[in-house]
Amino acid sequence: MTTELIDAIFADASGEELAKLPLPDHYRAAFLRKDEISMFEGIPSADRDPSRSLHVDDVPMPELAPDEAVIAVMASSINYNTVWSSLFEPVPTFDFLRRMGRSHNLWNRRHDLDYHVIGSDASGIIVRVGSAVRNWNVGDRVTIHCNYVDDQDPSSHDDSMLAAEQRIWGFETNFGGLADFAIVKANQLMPKPAHLSWEEAAVNPLCNSTSYRMIVSKNGAHMTQGQVVLIWGATGGIGSYAVQYVLNGGGIPVGVVSSPAKATLLREMGCEYIIDRSANGYRFWRDENTQDESEWRRFGGDIRSLVGEDPDIVFEHPGRETMGASVYVAKRGGLIMTCAATTGYRIEYDNRHLWMKLKSIKASHFANYREAYEANRLITKGKVQPVLSATFDLEHVGQAVNVVRANLHEGKVGIRCLSPADGLGVTDQALRDRVGEDKITLFQRFAKAKTGGNS
Repeated sequence: MTTELIDAIFADASGEELAKLPLPDHYRAAFLRKDEISMFEGIPSADRDPSRSLHVDDVPMPELAPDEAVIAVMASSINYNTVWSSLFEPVPTFDFLRRMGRSHNLWNRRHDLDYHVIGSDASGIIVRVGSAVRNWNVGDRVTIHCNYVDDQDPSSHDDSMLAAEQRIWGFETNFGGLADFAIVKANQLMPKPAHLSWEEAAVNPLCNSTSYRMIVSKNGAHMTQGQVVLIWGATGGIGSYAVQYVLNGGGIPVGVVSSPAKATLLREMGCEYIIDRSANGYRFWRDENTQDESEWRRFGGDIRSLVGEDPDIVFEHPGRETMGASVYVAKRGGLIMTCAATTGYRIEYDNRHLWMKLKSIKASHFANYREAYEANRLITKGKVQPVLSATFDLEHVGQAVNVVRANLHEGKVGIRCLSPADGLGVTDQALRDRVGEDKITLFQRFAKAKTGGNS
């Protein structure tokens, strides 16, 4: 798609110039279709192909609400909610859109359509702002966090993740980030890190903010110096940010990974204590219905052999496969911080190991605006690094989703939307040089080395 507005963006037009140009009537987007939600019925989850359900084509530009902005999306990324969306499980996302359409808020009703533009990350340029937007202007370079909430709802204050109608943008709402344009609330906007490329900036907001809340925030573990933190999937999307926050905060990360190569990457991140679960061959489940406590004990013993004690905090997100072990290995009075459930959301654990040892399970879900902004601030200062390992063009979004679903990646997988090539968008080369190219591109270099130079 070529429009006068897009041409002006690539010609570095000023905000004033961009504001005078018309928005396109249609734009390219990755979307699901409501009439296809039954396409995978009877097909086991493992055999479902997201490239069949994801379509990339033009969709109409929606009307802009007063508290919203239109973003020309340079890059986006794949999160696990994109996987769930494309498989129509555990429920079709159109159920979320239908509930949104019944809202008392008339603007919410726009979202209930027969197509769903998905995607919960983005970096780009503001090309239009609503009449109620105060702190942002056309031409600003931004990243987008995914907490979609009405700031006029009293339940959204104190902690907006507890708002009565809190939603995840691009998953529970329409007009998401896997597109050339996106519609977002002004309270989703954050400054783009000037030393990062578009795709490096785009992969951070969801996973970085989630890890910040779980590890750093008082709404999460509020980790203190010297605490031992067990991190499942330590080179994955949220795990790789968690490792950085534990190290930055003076904690002791114990990273769990699934291969010797990932263990090597983890060491390069500065994590000293590593468990390769593939080498150790843990089998936490004897069969589909029975867990093996002897394997929990073996796992706990391996942790103690590394650091001399049990974990104060367990950074738990795989869900069904690991929760029993997570509850068991946490120290007496310890905390299991849980979000998501990528291996299954029906959780089982032995409650005796929880209540008799006074442990706690605490839930976490994304982050509020303050937490997301603080997490983004650390990115902008070069204190936390992006974990981009590979980038695909929007036209190949189905392939990218399959890579994430099959866990064939490390860190995050980026998607180029309007950006025509990798490496564009850096406006502070001096900061990039101070932070260090090797640190910023660690995951990209690792992926290229693993694939012989092809990321």
